[in-house]
Amino acid sequence: MNVPKDISVLVLDVDGVLTDGTIAFPQILQTESKSFHVHDGLGISLWQKAGNNTVLISGRNSDCVNHRAKELGIKYIFQGSKDKIKDLDNALAELNATPEQACFVGDDLGDMAAMEYVGYSIAVQNAVQEVKAIADWTTVRSGGNGAVRDAIEHLMQASGTWKTAVELCKTESSKQ
Repeated sequence: MNVPKDISVLVLDVDGVLTDGTIAFPQILQTESKSFHVHDGLGISLWQKAGNNTVLISGRNSDCVNHRAKELGIKYIFQGSKDKIKDLDNALAELNATPEQACFVGDDLGDMAAMEYVGYSIAVQNAVQEVKAIADWTTVRSGGNGAVRDAIEHLMQASGTWKTAVELCKTESSKQ
């Protein structure tokens, strides 16, 4: 399938996509920790600077997800989701966007309905086979290890905006 050029909403599952899926409970459940890949963070920043939106939808609740989303300027966060399509529709309504303008990146069975609902879907490299089978494209890297960056580069190359994003990065880093 060709990548639709009008994808403007990137919808990410969190555990297994934005993280490697590992959930640690240091100090015996006093806090939960997750690791986020820096390449994914820069990719999300470039995606948003290009005028696009990012939505996080997770079946779990985690303070560290809120913290990372705030760092990256992600405004649409749905945690403890019991219905990913309903939460996705709520975000799309706020963004005045359609499901066809959204890309969902997933890794496990709970993501399949949302992946089939949107205009384009991406599986991370280490996704379960059922998710890979319905995805329009699969990343080179695994979830939590740069897969979101792969997805963003793929979408932005298809829309012709990746080179501009790279140039923007070069310009901004030369000013630091």
